[in-house]
Amino acid sequence: MIKLRFLILICSVALIAVSCDNTQVFDQYQSVSETWEIDEKISFVLPELDQNQEYNLFINIRNDNEYKYSNLYVIGEIKFPNGKVIVDTLEYSMAAPNGQWLGRGFSDLKESKLWYKEKVKFIEEGTYTITLQHAMRKNGEVNGVNSLTGIRDVGFRIETVEQSLN
Repeated sequence: MIKLRFLILICSVALIAVSCDNTQVFDQYQSVSETWEIDEKISFVLPELDQNQEYNLFINIRNDNEYKYSNLYVIGEIKFPNGKVIVDTLEYSMAAPNGQWLGRGFSDLKESKLWYKEKVKFIEEGTYTITLQHAMRKNGEVNGVNSLTGIRDVGFRIETVEQSLN
């Protein structure tokens, strides 16, 4: 009975936390099978967004203790409706120097919300696509890590930028 009450309490707190998130516009995840392959691109088709609104963009990563590295390199690509493409190579710290994961979570599964772009406007009408691919390499090696273990889910999140009242 105590376990059931505890579970109900945890679910209630989680529901309240999610419902209070009024800046979220888009938040979607895709699961990675057993490994994230170097040539595996994960894509997100964005909904139509307000052309006058500024947005902050985030990459969300869920990893577990099978992940062997303290950082993560990601290639992020934004494809615009007119065909223009912007590609960025990004590095994120995933663990502190002592090896403790930086993400949030209660078990060995941690979730990291990683900054991608700040104050972006989507001014073109049409479909925008975000594509993410890992770009991990071992020190001193030219070829990338083919199979990245420990990454469970890759997500993309868009939040509205809070307008300050001056």
